[in-house]
Amino acid sequence: MNDIQRNLSVNKSRLWNMHLEMAKIGPGIAGGNNRQALTDDDRKGRDLFKKWCEAADMTVSTDTMGNMFARRSGKDQTLSPVMAGSHLDTQPTGGRFDGVFGVLAALEAVQTMNDLGIKTERPIEIVNWTNEEGSRFGPPMMGSAVFAGALSEAEAKATKDQDGFTMGEALKEIDYVGKDPTQSRPVHAFIECHIEQGPFLEREDKAIGVVTGVQAMRWYKARVLGEARHAGTTPPSSRKDALTAAAKLVLKIDAIMQQRGDAGRCTVGIFQAFPGSPNVCPDRVEFTVDMRNPTSEELNKMDREFRRAAEDLFIDTGCGVEIEEIWFSEPVHFNQTCIDAIRRGANEHGHPWRDIMSGAGHDAVNMARIAPSAMIFIPCKDGISHNEAEYSSPEAIAAGADVLLSTLLDLAGPTT
Repeated sequence: MNDIQRNLSVNKSRLWNMHLEMAKIGPGIAGGNNRQALTDDDRKGRDLFKKWCEAADMTVSTDTMGNMFARRSGKDQTLSPVMAGSHLDTQPTGGRFDGVFGVLAALEAVQTMNDLGIKTERPIEIVNWTNEEGSRFGPPMMGSAVFAGALSEAEAKATKDQDGFTMGEALKEIDYVGKDPTQSRPVHAFIECHIEQGPFLEREDKAIGVVTGVQAMRWYKARVLGEARHAGTTPPSSRKDALTAAAKLVLKIDAIMQQRGDAGRCTVGIFQAFPGSPNVCPDRVEFTVDMRNPTSEELNKMDREFRRAAEDLFIDTGCGVEIEEIWFSEPVHFNQTCIDAIRRGANEHGHPWRDIMSGAGHDAVNMARIAPSAMIFIPCKDGISHNEAEYSSPEAIAAGADVLLSTLLDLAGPTT
């Protein structure tokens, strides 16, 4: 640990106040936020972020996917930058900290460097990635995926929201189509701060999660096909009720998760029955399935069990099942040098920490394809996120930002 890095702490009050100011944009109905990607509120949040960065003597640029980069000059401008950040968009009923903390913690780290007159050998860039949540335009983590070459820009911009509005149109609507091409370029390292979105740090009274990787994930669209019949005249022996059949399959999906204890994840997030009449037995049910596990091997077993359950359902009920896999993400293992820098930062500040595997996808998953990457987690109350009740304390946020500050100085090379 360089002497310049010792005993440095961010301005806790300034960091907390930035969170409160950002939360005023796109307020939810229960204390959280509804600042979905590429809405007018997203534009306002971006504008405020840009204003703060420029006030901190950073140069702000935007690429053609709307990803925002705020650059702090380094002593050697020819060196590739250390990048930090996350996202400002939220779920429709999102909290004030998911993603936002990662962007504002990076900004606060730079502001603290400015306050103390600390220069770095390498430039530092703060990034706000476009459409991380994927709630309006899918898939998630879209801006970083295009940047890292995992998704084509044309495909991303052609995706539509529920109103048929394309992502490309939405970017133009909020005037955030930048001039810089969206492509991977040299990045020395990428560090993302985030709330844990789970219960383990709080349960174990740990201030910092040193994220060693992200588990494997699969998303599906499933359709159960039955037969529409009159609800009053059709006896049980003559029914092929798609809804009751789908309910049985959902319970089997839950059992697939339960069999794996805390390592398994299965979620049905959208469930729709058709034709949607109170006196007609449904002939079609469509629903989404989200499956996750730390290893690809175990996730593949879960996939096979899901498909076998669908086959058994046809035998039991006569209702057919169509399963479409719409997204897959391999497990990611983060860079050891970055992980070690985060551990050193936590130890320097005396914050109790533990290694942790992320259960959620993050932009760092895409960045790990092209640059050494890692993540810093902080606890959130009751492990709640994607919910307006989401909360992290000022002390928790400051602890994470302190560790980020130390990590950035470690990787960017402080100089007098």
